[in-house]
Amino acid sequence: MTSTRVETETVQVGQVEGRDLLADLYRPPEPNGCGVLLVHGGAWIQGDRAQLRGYGILLGRIGYTCLACEYRLAPGAQWPAQIDDVNTALSYLHADAPSLGIDPGKVAVSGNSAGGHLALMAAAQPVAPIAAVSAFYPPTDLVAGRDRGSTPLMSALFGHEPSAAELAAASPVTYASAAFPPTLLITGNEDELVSWHDSDDMYHRLRAAGAKAELHVFEGLPHAFDRLPDYGRHCANLIALFLDRHVRDPRVIAAPAVPA
Repeated sequence: MTSTRVETETVQVGQVEGRDLLADLYRPPEPNGCGVLLVHGGAWIQGDRAQLRGYGILLGRIGYTCLACEYRLAPGAQWPAQIDDVNTALSYLHADAPSLGIDPGKVAVSGNSAGGHLALMAAAQPVAPIAAVSAFYPPTDLVAGRDRGSTPLMSALFGHEPSAAELAAASPVTYASAAFPPTLLITGNEDELVSWHDSDDMYHRLRAAGAKAELHVFEGLPHAFDRLPDYGRHCANLIALFLDRHVRDPRVIAAPAVPA
């Protein structure tokens, strides 16, 4: 009998500084040929790969093969260790795509908070093709973030007080271009940790550059609002709808005809 459950296993995607880099693989009962790399949040200083288990299961149930990765955390590891480890997981997903039933041209990246920042940075400077990216309440402009009071966090991430040039080089908004993959941005306008304007600014810069981008701003919701089950399921549906259109079956949606 064919299983109807999403199967999970822990895999080693690489090794760095004598440490195994692990990831949780979510195998769907009926793969649709698409893969999603899931990147957890935690302000670059905490969190783990189990954080996005719900998305791995929800997306897996509808056919998406998901890989939830880990990465070295600050202050023990300084930038760019975090994005290097995410790229290691991305390379693994591409290398193992055939055995996982994934089309290498249909790999997306999704992340929350600091993971959203890392997902966008992976898309900005891809080491392997990325078909689309989704980011929840991501810091997209680290210069503006520092100006809003995040200097201690930036110092922990970089191992020193970074210059404006260093912050800009690690900011997704710097890389907005027509070549940027289709991007889904989701945030709440009562986010007390990462301003919703970061997502708004990223959206407008991408659109101005000619890239495909979509922005969802939830009224009155704080940071990490998708941890609430109803919103988590709704956000998983938003990701799936976006990926269905831009990755699984790329197409232009025509406006419905207006009755005469």
